[in-house]
Amino acid sequence: MPTGPGARDAARNATRKLQGAGVPEPGASAEVLLSELLGVGRGEIHLHDRPLTDEQTQLYRAWIGRRVNREPVQRILGLAYFRNLVLRLNEGTLVPRPDTESVVDAALELFDKRGGEGVVLDVGTGSGAIAISLAQERPRATVYATDLSAVALEAARRNAAENNASVRFHHTDLFAGLESLGREVDILVSNPPYIEEKTLKTLAPEVRDWDPRPALDGGPDGLFFYRRIFDEAPPLLKNGAGVVLEVGDGQGEAVLDLGRDAGFVPLGLRRDLAGTTRAALLRWEE
Repeated sequence: MPTGPGARDAARNATRKLQGAGVPEPGASAEVLLSELLGVGRGEIHLHDRPLTDEQTQLYRAWIGRRVNREPVQRILGLAYFRNLVLRLNEGTLVPRPDTESVVDAALELFDKRGGEGVVLDVGTGSGAIAISLAQERPRATVYATDLSAVALEAARRNAAENNASVRFHHTDLFAGLESLGREVDILVSNPPYIEEKTLKTLAPEVRDWDPRPALDGGPDGLFFYRRIFDEAPPLLKNGAGVVLEVGDGQGEAVLDLGRDAGFVPLGLRRDLAGTTRAALLRWEE
């Protein structure tokens, strides 16, 4: 017979514990973890008046203990929600963030302007969030994705299969070995590492201690991978190909300038739902 607390009391107790430990948004963490445990929506927790089982109580306490140590909710659960997707995570993947959904929106718009079919290349795919979203939402697209991390690609391939998306994955460093795509790519999209090396240690513990450093470190000025992309991508791009690059805070204009210097035509910047500049848009013209 269940002897644990009710759902509302469990969430309240967990929130107080997280708040005391200085965890950001303690109520949200407590409720999301509990809703996943019970298989109900966050808004339904207050309607769940049955006591938790002993097994549920123990697991919930363990999860809250991990959150106290600043492990992200998504890492605890092993999954993240992104657009229409449920994505499995592992130690090689970043946690996909809602900010990146605006990058997908921008890529979809450029893709549609080119006729709604063609070749898309996602560089540094991680969990596959961008590539799988594009493949799922534009079935007429031929989507390729690359990553240097074999571990990340394991998660990406699984995510594509579980979300019934057709993506051709390549284990490679950016564009290496993709010569067969020469002059075929209509849309290039990427969320590259863009954190300045010196600021990595100042990141929130949820990012600094749990996201893979190679997926964060953008070199001394945060722009190392943008330079590489602009230098190495042109042999693969069709004339007029669109380019959508996620950028960090304050990097947008610098990325557009780097692209202009490399022969790309800047198209502007895209903000995310919070109003923060999140993507740089460019066009390749030979």
